[in-house]
Amino acid sequence: MLKDLVELVRAPAALTVPGDVLAGAVAAGDLRPGRMAGLSAASVCIYWGGMALNDWADREIDAVERPERPIPSGRVPASTALGLAAGLTAAGLALAGRAGGRSAFATSAVLAATAWSYDLKAKNTVAGPVFMAAARALDVLVGAGDQRRRAWAPALAVGTHILGVTAMSRGEVHGSTPLPARGALVATSAITAATMSRPEHAATAVLTGLFVQAVGPAQMAAAQEPSGPKLRRAVGAGIHGLVPLQAAWCARAGAPKLGAALAVALPLAKALARKVSPT
Repeated sequence: MLKDLVELVRAPAALTVPGDVLAGAVAAGDLRPGRMAGLSAASVCIYWGGMALNDWADREIDAVERPERPIPSGRVPASTALGLAAGLTAAGLALAGRAGGRSAFATSAVLAATAWSYDLKAKNTVAGPVFMAAARALDVLVGAGDQRRRAWAPALAVGTHILGVTAMSRGEVHGSTPLPARGALVATSAITAATMSRPEHAATAVLTGLFVQAVGPAQMAAAQEPSGPKLRRAVGAGIHGLVPLQAAWCARAGAPKLGAALAVALPLAKALARKVSPT
């Protein structure tokens, strides 16, 4: 049962979440270890809750398109998935309030509401990618606490990247036109230029290059042949590409060692993705 729950919440993909909080915290200049650890744990709980809710909301579609998923295969009851989604979200909000106070709790509450709105209403509408992008941008702002204005740049970079990734994800099963992948490539170019606009540390350039290397080839392949498998690979690469992007913004804001340490999570996330799909 534990293995099935790990698959339900895409547990290893949560390695891409703490970097959001760290990028926001570095931008805000608040690197207290206890605070960062608590807020990172809060965001992971909200992320896992969103993944469980996603599969609960998609259980009828998955019964046709992805019958091997935990709910349609019968390995996890739908009621368990919904209860887990609610419990993890509540735990995340409690952790956010404990670690970051009223400001972090308020931003986390908006984050959770955005994630639930995406899963239950917006996912299959034209606004779906915008909701998902907003959720990841808000996750960066959680780390900034009451200094949110100082973290708008990394939040916008992360949100723009996820906007492109989510747009591509709509073609993971049946394929799509080249437009979503081309849009993701444009987003990658814009993000790269913004991240490199003020490279105070050499690590910024190195980590930005790692981001481009992580996401660019798969996006280009999907733009040339937007089949389901190619788009799935581009989406998976986009999820993992968050790590070097977050790391680059940590370095850009004056914490190159933290950025380099964060980048270590990338090969681990890729290795675990071979066991549990992040999409």
